[in-house]
Amino acid sequence: MRVASTTITNSMLYQMNQIEENQAQLENEATTGLAVQNPSDNPSAMRSILDLEAESSSVTQYQANITQLQQQASTGSSAMESLQTIAQSAGEIATEADGTASQPDLNNYATQVTQLIQEAAQAMNTQFEGNYLFGGTANNQPPYVVNQNSSGQVTSVDYQGNTTVPSAEIAEGVTLSVLPVGANTTGTGADGLITDSRTGADFFNHLISLQNNLLSGNTSAISATDLTNLQKDSDNITQQIATSGAVQQRMTAEAAIEQDRSASLSQLTSSQADADTAQVMEQLTQTQTAFQAAAQATAGFNDLTLSILNFLQ
Repeated sequence: MRVASTTITNSMLYQMNQIEENQAQLENEATTGLAVQNPSDNPSAMRSILDLEAESSSVTQYQANITQLQQQASTGSSAMESLQTIAQSAGEIATEADGTASQPDLNNYATQVTQLIQEAAQAMNTQFEGNYLFGGTANNQPPYVVNQNSSGQVTSVDYQGNTTVPSAEIAEGVTLSVLPVGANTTGTGADGLITDSRTGADFFNHLISLQNNLLSGNTSAISATDLTNLQKDSDNITQQIATSGAVQQRMTAEAAIEQDRSASLSQLTSSQADADTAQVMEQLTQTQTAFQAAAQATAGFNDLTLSILNFLQ
């Protein structure tokens, strides 16, 4: 069977084009360091890479959420520690206001308690990145408003928050809240830092009671009632500080887990997408050699064909 010279030439040109395409692919891999950039390069590997990248994106979000919660918890802990100091000061005043204290002394103590109420409200109105921390999800307004009479004594402190705490996802299907709400009298749900019916805590009202009993000289009520109530408030605040510490420890552990997971995903993605540089360079050299050989063969064949045609003429 006779094979036309054009068929042979076309075949050789096709092979050269294939070699050129392979060479271009290898040069791209050598330049970018990536073996897979498009689905057509390796559909199975690309699917795996996309899945890994999606998981890595989720991990990055978990890490950001953990960092955000850690910062909130740290800011909240500082506020709670301030409350604890205020509760200790109020307890000391209540202890000193016994039957031997004069009314001017009691009035002075009352002024100090009024100031403590203001300080406590300020602590409870702590903000983080523009959001109030202790109002639950109603975090766009101060959770506590202090009301005073014309003489400057505090008459009430109103809570404007709710009992739903904000939360964030720190792992797949795992959400976490890091702060108590200001008040919860429902008997269930989030802990109340100032007021909680389960512990008997009602810090602002107990401070107001102490203030009023000091002004009226009712030292027996201070000893019999206010001291006991203030101890409940102090115990509740201490418990919330301890809870916050435990939550922060958990977030530290979760942050380490997500960091390891991120590194592992990065390594897996790299193993799927990155080119083996040494192997690519070796293949590139082989391809270049093959292309040169094919080019020489094609040129030789064309010269031979031309010589035969000249002879036949």
